[in-house]
Amino acid sequence: MSDHYFSANPDSKAELRSIEVSLKGHSFCFYTSTGVFSKQGLDYGSRLLMESVLLPLQGAVLDLGCGYGPVGIACATMAPQCFITMVDINERAVELAKQNAERNGVAKRVQVMQSDGCSAVEGQQFAAILTNPPIRTGKEVIYNLFRQARDHLTPEGILWIVIRKQQGAVSAIAELERLGLEVQVETRKKGYWILSAKKY
Repeated sequence: MSDHYFSANPDSKAELRSIEVSLKGHSFCFYTSTGVFSKQGLDYGSRLLMESVLLPLQGAVLDLGCGYGPVGIACATMAPQCFITMVDINERAVELAKQNAERNGVAKRVQVMQSDGCSAVEGQQFAAILTNPPIRTGKEVIYNLFRQARDHLTPEGILWIVIRKQQGAVSAIAELERLGLEVQVETRKKGYWILSAKKY
């Protein structure tokens, strides 16, 4: 398999670098590397997701497809009463996310695990699930992630998704509704849509 950010074990030589990110008044330092998503800096979609999301005051939050950890670590910083679980299929991304949680002082309130979708969190439910789905994997994989996320929401939980209009936002809404979720378009900006989806 070619080496993508959604590879379980990237083949490319790791080339560590450090980036600084400012998000909603907070400053973060992250290690990134080759073989992970958006290694040059925080991607616009994830930034817009974090600027739009309404996090619960307390409870469990899942960062589904965490990469090197910017979304989950930002959640832990902005919602200090929540416990954050971060999962990714990419082994290299998971190790970076663990380092970044330590680096940004939130390691005691997060857990980071390698996981194919929600496989590592079976039986757990979350008040919020956030995802910037790996669009290049195709609709079958993405829609399976949506189904898994639905099954791991608490009764009042909300799934937050960032997706570009040109990469299937409208069809994603239709699929989420087919899965029995009530969907709202919370933000539209520069072709990116932020969706919230909750159970009826």
